[in-house]
Amino acid sequence: MRKGRLEEIFSRALHADDPSLYFVSYRDFDSTVELSLPEFLQASEDFQTIPASRITRVRRDDDVLYIKSGL
Repeated sequence: MRKGRLEEIFSRALHADDPSLYFVSYRDFDSTVELSLPEFLQASEDFQTIPASRITRVRRDDDVLYIKSGL
């Protein structure tokens, strides 16, 4: 099975790049929270408390790598 877009981005960030350069935005009730990838993984307890379905955007520096469709 082919990896999903988010999985590919996170895999590359964690294994082939500097994860602190990546920022994850996710829905938290009526607001959007943005954290660095390491902070997000810690806060979400590796996606246990914040599922991937709540992620709305991922960027590396100023380059947007992922935007959830329908936003």
